[in-house]
Amino acid sequence: MLYVYAPAGIAAMLAFLIALAASILFLRGKGMWFDSLAVSATETGLVFLAVNLIAGVVWSRQTRGIWWTWDPAIASALVCGLIYASYLMLRRAVEEPSQRGAFSAVWSIFCFLDVPIVAASVYRWRALHPHPAVWSGVADGWQVALAGSTAGALALAAMMLAIGLRQQNARRERESARRMAQTI
Repeated sequence: MLYVYAPAGIAAMLAFLIALAASILFLRGKGMWFDSLAVSATETGLVFLAVNLIAGVVWSRQTRGIWWTWDPAIASALVCGLIYASYLMLRRAVEEPSQRGAFSAVWSIFCFLDVPIVAASVYRWRALHPHPAVWSGVADGWQVALAGSTAGALALAAMMLAIGLRQQNARRERESARRMAQTI
C-alpha cells in the first residue's frame, strides 16, 4: 500500500499547490486560462487525495485490524478533501464566469491553508500514522520501486491535469457561445 498511498498524497499536494498558484495568478491578471488551470488542478488533487485516503484506510485495516481511526493525519486529509469539494460546489453556484473565477480563486487560496496542516499532521501528530520518512523504512531494492511509483503518479496527475484543462477550456467556449446566443 505504501507504493500507492505515498505517491497519491504527493501528487494531491502538488496539484493543490498548482491550484493555489493558478488562483493567485488569476486574481492578479484575470486570465481565464488560470481559472481553468485552478479548477483542473483541484479536480486532479481531489482524485489523488481520494486514492490516498482509500489506500490509507486499507493500509490501516491491514496493519491495525480496523478500517477507520480518527488519526490526525487521516482526519485532516478528509477535512482537506471536504474543503476542496466545497470549492467545486462554489463554482457550480456562481453563474457569471469572471465572478465565479474570482470567488473560486479566493476560496482556493483559503482551501490551501489546510494543506500544510495535513502535512504537519503527518510529521507532528503522528499518533498511529507511520513515520513519514518512507525512504529510511524501505528496503534498499524497493526504494527504486517507490521512486518509480511516485514518478508514475506524478505523470498520471500531469496527464489528468492536461485533459481537465482541455475540458475546462471547451466548457468555457460552449458557455461563451451560449451566452452570446442568449443576447441575440
